[in-house]
Amino acid sequence: MSRASIRVNGQVHVVDVDPKCPLLYVLRDNLALNNPRFGCGLGQCGACTVLVDNRAVRSCVVPVSQVVGREVVTLEGLGPPEKPHPVQQAFIEEQTFQCGYCLNGWVLTTKALLDKNPSPTDEEMRDALESLVCRCGSHVRIFAAVRRAAQAMRAGG
Repeated sequence: MSRASIRVNGQVHVVDVDPKCPLLYVLRDNLALNNPRFGCGLGQCGACTVLVDNRAVRSCVVPVSQVVGREVVTLEGLGPPEKPHPVQQAFIEEQTFQCGYCLNGWVLTTKALLDKNPSPTDEEMRDALESLVCRCGSHVRIFAAVRRAAQAMRAGG
């Protein structure tokens, strides 16, 4: 065990954990953040996605030691329920998800994509989102939400 100071959703937290402990476990178990979810545990499905320095990463395969001194944002930190981030709002307006288990991956990867490329083509969207899994089959609505979010972010929403 060692002490790690990590910045999550704008707040600094000091946790006593093994430096190799996956960030996902620290977020869920130590910080009681329930949105990053355990999916496959192999970094393949995206249910555990968080932003680290505005880059979408799979928290189940990132050791907590790799985020010390960096900014971690979870779905909870993107926007509050009373004022969702434009990406969250777009996903809400498109009624994108059925079960919502994969929500983190899609929303946070979309945020990272649009911050880097505010006007992605359909092909660029597919490339950025291709490794995410949605077993409900909501892909048509997901892509509509990505387009809506891109438009809102370009408009300053």
